[in-house]
Amino acid sequence: MPWTKVHLDNKELQHIPGLRTITYADAVKEALRWMLSEDPSFFIMGEGVDDPGGVFGTTTGLAQEFGCERVMDIPIAENAMTGVAIGAAIAGMKPLFVHIRTDFLPMCMDQIINHAAKWYYMTGGSVNVPLVIRSLIGRGWGSAGQHSQALHGLFTQIPGLKVLMPATPYDVKGLLISAVKDGNPVMFFEHRWIYDSLGYVPEHPYEVPIGQGIVRRKGTDITVVAISHMVYDAMRACGMLSAENIEVELIDPRCLKPLDEELICESVKKTGRLVVADVSCPYGGAGAEIAAMVADKAFKYLKAPIKRVNFPDVPTPASGLLEEAYYPDAADIIKTIKELL
Repeated sequence: MPWTKVHLDNKELQHIPGLRTITYADAVKEALRWMLSEDPSFFIMGEGVDDPGGVFGTTTGLAQEFGCERVMDIPIAENAMTGVAIGAAIAGMKPLFVHIRTDFLPMCMDQIINHAAKWYYMTGGSVNVPLVIRSLIGRGWGSAGQHSQALHGLFTQIPGLKVLMPATPYDVKGLLISAVKDGNPVMFFEHRWIYDSLGYVPEHPYEVPIGQGIVRRKGTDITVVAISHMVYDAMRACGMLSAENIEVELIDPRCLKPLDEELICESVKKTGRLVVADVSCPYGGAGAEIAAMVADKAFKYLKAPIKRVNFPDVPTPASGLLEEAYYPDAADIIKTIKELL
């Protein structure tokens, strides 16, 4: 379908009758606006959600439209405010907590891990926590080790949490609506570098199923599972390798937990090779889990070792030149693929 495509260049987008083109950031805002209109129990809280910048344009104007009681700025007290959000969720509200940087999440770990994630189990299934936490992965401008981390892998280890990482405008709108309707705690990670990406997005509300990945490009020689922003680098790599008659099957899991294991294993059965490209450090991360899952469930189909493309296992540097060397890109994916062929 047109809206499942990943567009690397906005010039690729053409006017198609009945299909609108909007950015990833606008798709987030459209989902939030619809939920604020549709459900009086839904509200947004976070630092700067009512600022003119509106969390990179994803909440701009919503406080003026729906009032500061439903789109509320909060004090710099992340752990305490997460407790407030959990309490509101237990009381029947549907809060969406926004962390403009993933780096702020460690201050809320006690509330998220020891309370939100476990409440359903500790009450014997009688009380759930319909809380969505949006968090943004940073990169660039010398943000360094405390403002550009990617911690999504940490949360995949916590029973009771779902972890979503949409890469396209269509998916971010549909998955955000699904996350709010899910009725359980959901960690929702967005990469700042894809907010300006354009794609076809229906105007009406819709849901993308949680736990269902998608094949972005079909191929026969090797499977690449790419997460979040790496979907775009992987698409560039696919195009360049195709010119050399190397056809890559590219899978965007969209959800890290639950993971669409069947989709990934079926692709590996066909290609016999796997590369996982993630926007994080490698040790104990999402890529490691995907590699372990394939080794467990599709080992006999592998023709070569599983490889990963990740950040180096060190904190992000502040220097622009070092940053350039730190972050992997399409060239790194191509190099890794060729090591396996």
